[in-house]
Amino acid sequence: MDKKSTIGKWIVAILAAAALAVVMVNLFIDNMPKGEVQKVEGYEPWEPETIALVEALPLQDGGRIKPFATYAGFRMLGLHGARSMKIRGEAQSTEDFSAMKRLIWKLRGKKADEYKITPTEWLMDSVLRPDLAVKLPTFRIDNSKVLEAIGVESKGRRDRYSYEEIVSGRDKLIELAKSYEPIEKDDRDPVQQQSIDLAYNIRSYESLLGYFGFARSGIVLYGSGGDGVADKRVDFSSVMSGAPQLREEVSRAQSEGRKLDSRLQTLLEQVLDGANFSKYGLFILPPENASDENWLSAGNTIMSVMTAETKSPQLALEDIKAMETAIRSLPAGESEFRDGFSKLKDRIDERAESRGELSHVSMEVSYFKKDYFLNALVLFLIGSISALAMWGFGQTKLAKGFYWLTFATTAVASILCVIAITLRCLIMERPPVGNLYDTVIFIAATGVIFSLLIEWMTRKRFALGIAPILGTTLIILARRYEVGDAGDHLDPLVAVLDSNFWLATHVITITLGYSSGLLAAMLSCGYILMRGLNLDGNNKDLRRSFSKAVYGCICLTVFLALVGTVLGGIWANYSWGRFWGWDPKENGALMIVLWTLAMLHARLGGIIKEWGLHLSSVFTACIVAFSWWHVNFLGVGLHNYGFTAGKGTIWLFYGVMMLFIMFGFGVMLWEKFSSKNPSASESDQANRKPLEA
Repeated sequence: MDKKSTIGKWIVAILAAAALAVVMVNLFIDNMPKGEVQKVEGYEPWEPETIALVEALPLQDGGRIKPFATYAGFRMLGLHGARSMKIRGEAQSTEDFSAMKRLIWKLRGKKADEYKITPTEWLMDSVLRPDLAVKLPTFRIDNSKVLEAIGVESKGRRDRYSYEEIVSGRDKLIELAKSYEPIEKDDRDPVQQQSIDLAYNIRSYESLLGYFGFARSGIVLYGSGGDGVADKRVDFSSVMSGAPQLREEVSRAQSEGRKLDSRLQTLLEQVLDGANFSKYGLFILPPENASDENWLSAGNTIMSVMTAETKSPQLALEDIKAMETAIRSLPAGESEFRDGFSKLKDRIDERAESRGELSHVSMEVSYFKKDYFLNALVLFLIGSISALAMWGFGQTKLAKGFYWLTFATTAVASILCVIAITLRCLIMERPPVGNLYDTVIFIAATGVIFSLLIEWMTRKRFALGIAPILGTTLIILARRYEVGDAGDHLDPLVAVLDSNFWLATHVITITLGYSSGLLAAMLSCGYILMRGLNLDGNNKDLRRSFSKAVYGCICLTVFLALVGTVLGGIWANYSWGRFWGWDPKENGALMIVLWTLAMLHARLGGIIKEWGLHLSSVFTACIVAFSWWHVNFLGVGLHNYGFTAGKGTIWLFYGVMMLFIMFGFGVMLWEKFSSKNPSASESDQANRKPLEA
């Protein structure tokens, strides 16, 4: 091995180590709070049986029926910025905390009173134990100036806070948010925008805290006590059963022009307050009428009976009674709560199943629990490290071992991605690509599969080495998208996209074109590094294999992009009455077609050689990224459906691609200069002769 090759491998190793360090920071440190783990006095974890029961409760949100666990996951992600929360509560007793478990926790650096709360547990606390939930560090604050502006003491520039810590500045926050809202969104500074976001988050969270308040407290009958006896309380369901008489009394008072009795007025105000607190948040009651698409919240149900808007008052009354029974059984213990909640859930499940809306709930709970993409990411990371070792050890037996480790981890990771995408299709009842998140995971899976196919055809190891790196990069992008958007990516599509035929033809075809184009660029980046750092030892056969693979990917890209663009035009003509409208997304697809056609013609005509093919291939990634991702930042066009945050990432990507192009261009010029230089070393000439023969 010559000196240049050794130096090149060290450079690649250092760059790879730096990239992995960035990945680790991205995955862990960036999502962790800065302060100590917050202590919540009196906190006790939920029993697994209770969690399993509640997590599968169906509810309606975002236009579809989903399990409680999914709703909790995205609500927690939006408020907390992560899908888990670590707190300290009451220390476990000796009976509940075995010596073995204590030893395991000690080895992990954990304490017996430290808990990791899942989204389901967090939402259960919020709606069932609000007195404890207000102490949980629910809100992620990225700029302490937001808190300083409302008179709340901050812990640092960025940390997580409980509702209890923020509530003293709540009114000031709402006031500031109202004053900032008239400002155009693009003109708001970060503090103004984050103040508005926090105000909405606080109001949204309050609807969860107060949701079952009606069931816990009931209605006070003022004046019913006396002689030191407290006023009586009655259930909301009891008041609802007397709704006809109450409406009659109100109507009589209005017709006679007199005021309602003060006790009756107070009772009705309590009913209205209880209904308003439980009007939003959880829409868990399926309507009896199959033609009604919208599920009801507890507050909707209460008011539908009180105002005689429901056609099934007895059913509504029984639903509220079942809620009251379940919620009031909680203080007696989780076993009693499960008995009461099971009856409520059975009522909901039975109606949901009769409406054909329960079939995918259990599957969705399992899908998020298994977290296929996180497991795939771990395997891709292992595969990436193994690939670097495979390249580093050359043709030794150890390198062969790393070859099979890379292949195994990458293949299993791609299988996990395919399983996850298939499950998503079954849950959503549509083809695999419908939103930006779908495109990322689809391109990750197909890009890796394309790479493995190239490896099968070439057996040169370069495609296998690039596969896990591509998978790692795209899965991280998908996770960052999920955190940044904090929206349920399984929700129904906008109306213009709601066509399974066109999603299965145009969208999949064009997305496969993105995948092929990005893979070509990745292969060319590998070629530039290999040749620029002399990692191939001047192996021209390996270089030709690289070039053939890139050329094939570009051919596939132009075919898929052209067919996809034509299919998109037909869809546009069907949906919008015009085949082409110079929409940014349409222009981006056309740019891919024109650029790749120009590359192929230039290559066939001899205008560009091997270096020209790879440099133009890297630039293809910029065009693909613009068409796939960047058009969503423009805010114009009929295709503008997606993510608009994190604009810096796309510019970073463009910058990295341009650095590769400039580096490759410099290496190309250096090689040309060296080949004309008569002082080239004899050893270099000797190394070249056998390969040129």
